[in-house]
Amino acid sequence: MNGVHALGSAGDGGAETYFTALVAALGQAAAIRAHPGREAALAAARVHTAVLPFGGPLDLLTRPRLAAFGRAQEARVLTAWMNRAARHSPRGPWARIGRLGGYYPLKNYRGFDALVANTADIQAWIVRQGWPAAHVHHIPNFAEPGPAPAEPRAANDTPEHVPLLLGLGRLHPAKAHDVTLQALVRLPAAHLWIAGSGPLEVELRALADRLGVASRVRWLGWREDVSALYRAADLCLFPSRYEPLGNVVIQAWAHGLPVVAAASAGPAALIRDREDGRLVPVDDPESLAAAAAALLADPAGRGALAEAGRARAAAGFSRAAVVERWRALFHQYGRDR
Repeated sequence: MNGVHALGSAGDGGAETYFTALVAALGQAAAIRAHPGREAALAAARVHTAVLPFGGPLDLLTRPRLAAFGRAQEARVLTAWMNRAARHSPRGPWARIGRLGGYYPLKNYRGFDALVANTADIQAWIVRQGWPAAHVHHIPNFAEPGPAPAEPRAANDTPEHVPLLLGLGRLHPAKAHDVTLQALVRLPAAHLWIAGSGPLEVELRALADRLGVASRVRWLGWREDVSALYRAADLCLFPSRYEPLGNVVIQAWAHGLPVVAAASAGPAALIRDREDGRLVPVDDPESLAAAAAALLADPAGRGALAEAGRARAAAGFSRAAVVERWRALFHQYGRDR
């Protein structure tokens, strides 16, 4: 079914990365704000893409241009990702669906035909706000290992035989990279790769210096080839203070990498502690370090967690299963358009 996905964000993050992956998997069109990396990724996936302003309240161009693009694509469904895209999504000969990966203000989705939450908790929250339950759906993200081989440690000036920890996510307070750095103090043999960009980079680098761990930290910046990083590491640390879902958890599972996460909403709903991952309290570097140290000292335990996580990803977060659920939803709402 022909459709257009709209994304008004110009940033880099889990939602933006997943947008590209899902649109490519569905084979539908995309309307995005200017972003060279995302434009290149969509072009490589042969996604028909329109680059629109997606500006603030004075932007009078995006809505009519998005409407024209939708008509040119003969779209029967228009899916808006997050608030900015929702505000600019016009009515037309298509069903409008909002895709929510957080607890967003629902005023932006007035008049939409349906909302899709990527967690059951967000779905329940939307219903509690007064949305009819029959038009609120839960479809999780999928995780699929990419083809990239493991990143050579030498590429990031890292010794071959040290324990290697991986942290991913925006350099933002919510992602709690500061907690990971504090935990690293208690893991003196380990090295840490942090993949991400954001406003806290200078502050986090200064913290690593103050803690005396800077020589064991590598700042990789924003990376598109995350499969190479998951395959290189021994353990993934994910201590987010606020995380509605936790793409990093399901991605680590799909790559067979054991994960230790803080028990914020998303990871706590995903991980079965000591079965397919480890959960520790939020904002607790000592517990994060202790769980990591225990797993680093127990290769068999790491392997068991990795296999259980891989099975969870295959059973509940496979590309094929998630794409089929989206296609069924589009058929439900777009068949009469």
